[in-house]
Amino acid sequence: MRQITVEVLSGKPVSEHEVEIVERKGVGHPDTICDAIMDRVSIELSKEYQRQFGAILHHNIDKAFLVAGNAEIRLGGGRVTDPMRLIFGDRATASLNGKSIPIHEIAVATAKGWIHEHLRFVDPDEHVVYDVQIKPGSPELVDIFSREVPGANDTSAAVGYAPLTETERLVLATENYMNAPAFKAIFPEAGEDIKVMGFRRGRELNLTAAVAFVDRYVDSEEMYFRRKEQMHEAVEEFIRGEVKTIGKIVLALNTLDDRGRGLGGMYLSVTGTSAESGDSGQIGRGNKVNGVIALNRPMGTEAAAGKNPVSHVGKIYTVMTHQVASRIYQEVRGIREVYVWMLSQIGAPIDQPKVAAAQIILEKRARQSVATRKVREILERELANINTLTRQLVEGAFPVC
Repeated sequence: MRQITVEVLSGKPVSEHEVEIVERKGVGHPDTICDAIMDRVSIELSKEYQRQFGAILHHNIDKAFLVAGNAEIRLGGGRVTDPMRLIFGDRATASLNGKSIPIHEIAVATAKGWIHEHLRFVDPDEHVVYDVQIKPGSPELVDIFSREVPGANDTSAAVGYAPLTETERLVLATENYMNAPAFKAIFPEAGEDIKVMGFRRGRELNLTAAVAFVDRYVDSEEMYFRRKEQMHEAVEEFIRGEVKTIGKIVLALNTLDDRGRGLGGMYLSVTGTSAESGDSGQIGRGNKVNGVIALNRPMGTEAAAGKNPVSHVGKIYTVMTHQVASRIYQEVRGIREVYVWMLSQIGAPIDQPKVAAAQIILEKRARQSVATRKVREILERELANINTLTRQLVEGAFPVC
């Protein structure tokens, strides 16, 4: 029987919707790899610009594609037969006043460093080919950085919200738990490519998790399914300890598995990421800056990862709207849920958006006039202090995936 739900919404917060869907892509997912590496490249470029010129120059490393390779999977340990290819884009200032910046070298070294740090079984020299296609920027966008007050380098919109629902929180926590060092110590066969999809209907939450098992730790089909069952029990126990209001949790793990079909019936990998042979990755298709993909929420289309942290509002406003929403929720009594929207106009100062708006859902006894005034004050305060945020973005203080 088909599972069909029809619901009438009447200003209820998302936590009270009958149906809610949330996704989280782990650190080893091909899309997350693209986001994380390109943002790290932006951070390292920003450091080099500051070292050489005392200021951050124009760059946007927000286009990337990770082309899946090929691998020969074997029980007890296979091998990569065709490396992945990481293609870097898009634009960056390579020289100024006779000084040059080694864009290619910085991009490749940064990618290798990130892979070495986060993907245990991917050899950054042997398993990945690097294709740097970063070109100089257009004159009018480069010129923004030479003005006394840099303006927005795009007309972009962003939206953030607070608080996380319990579904969002549990999906995020589940992936973080499975990719934590303590979990890997118990289950070293659990690769970094983990995806968790949460579906809540009423007070029942269904979680579907996919985790790439590393084949060198699996010597038989029997062992695979035994370890999978043990992993299922451990994750389920963790989730039960995290639940606050949801009544029932149903967890499913690697649901494509089919006992008795050999290698075709098990989710095995050589390196712990499907990018080795099964799935390519692209920047902007992964988690939003608060760590989840929440289908019940409004979402912008900007890829925050890799955009420059000084003038690109696609990054600045995307992070800022979530931060401001969180502060409004924490500081203003009587708010159940808040959404913050910002729209830039290219060339205008980043602290003066075309519009900054908040939408709030109040508790029944909350005073609307007081809440509205305080929300306005917080928006004014945070926009006035936007340079603090941009400095923190330069330092990589906030994850974008």
